[in-house]
Amino acid sequence: MVLLENLLNLYLEAAPWLVLGLVAAGLIKAWLPDEQLNRWLGGEGFWPVTKAALAGAPLPLCSCGVLPAALGLRRAGASRGTTLAFMIATPETGPDSIAISYALLGPFMAVVRPLAAVASAIFTGLLGTFTGKDAAPPLTVSCNGGACCTHAEDTKITSMPTGFWGKSIHGLRYAFSDILDDLVFWLAIGLVLAALVATWVPPLAMAEWGSGLTAKLMMLVVGVPMYVCATASTPIAAGLLLAGISPGTVLVFLLAGPATNIATIAVVKKEMGNATLAAYLTGIGLASVLFGILTDWLATTLGIDIVAQLDAGGEAVPKWLAIASGLLLLAAAIKPLRQRLV
Repeated sequence: MVLLENLLNLYLEAAPWLVLGLVAAGLIKAWLPDEQLNRWLGGEGFWPVTKAALAGAPLPLCSCGVLPAALGLRRAGASRGTTLAFMIATPETGPDSIAISYALLGPFMAVVRPLAAVASAIFTGLLGTFTGKDAAPPLTVSCNGGACCTHAEDTKITSMPTGFWGKSIHGLRYAFSDILDDLVFWLAIGLVLAALVATWVPPLAMAEWGSGLTAKLMMLVVGVPMYVCATASTPIAAGLLLAGISPGTVLVFLLAGPATNIATIAVVKKEMGNATLAAYLTGIGLASVLFGILTDWLATTLGIDIVAQLDAGGEAVPKWLAIASGLLLLAAAIKPLRQRLV
């Protein structure tokens, strides 16, 4: 009974912020033309890599959904560095993950997470520029019916409605269908794990071993091959924080988990070579651990009480709004019901 109560409370805390994030993601999808993005990311060096990271950060794509977009940029002439920066920043953060981070992880992690995501993408992209002479061959991406590649519409031109309301509604439908479908399974798993931790693991039970370099390296090993999107990884991170894992160690998981998985590793190796793959994994690994260490240092130096921020995360949202958001998400997540409503 206590487990179900904790699960419900976590869901209601996350729901309004997740709805807000999905709305923002849908509007970005509707109003940021792909052609403009391709033109913006041409060239090599620090500034193009930085632009790629900044452009990718707010886009509503997961670690597999970003593959067609990133390789489309590569085919259009983007360098290895800009392609890697875009491929990393896009799934590591976004408006939905930032919103739910504020609700479940507190304001400190909600600020640190996107900043670290963009910085790690820039660092890895710059590493990618030193992998040899660049040449962008024509690339193709095949989902082969894989479970992770559910953004099939991102690989083809679809007819877009015209006008402000038409485009906006089209983007919102995309967010509350395709994006939500991509994250709902892992989001559910994460919420259940967080509720289990909140119910059965004493606060700070793992604090003694959850903040050192060994713990961060273990989190990196777990996160790199795992397929989990930025939003769905947030409840898992909340559970780890409640168990006493340090915020820096949790940040390693939040950066490495969404940025990499077996599918992206295979595609980078095939399309950009072993040297670029080495730069990709090295950059993510080093950046995740270094930013994890910096985050722990900041939390200690500033005297930030992470557990207190977790407890206060959802207090600013009225109960009626949390319930309404929860019901909206539930209706959108059930495909037959969603199809009848829209």
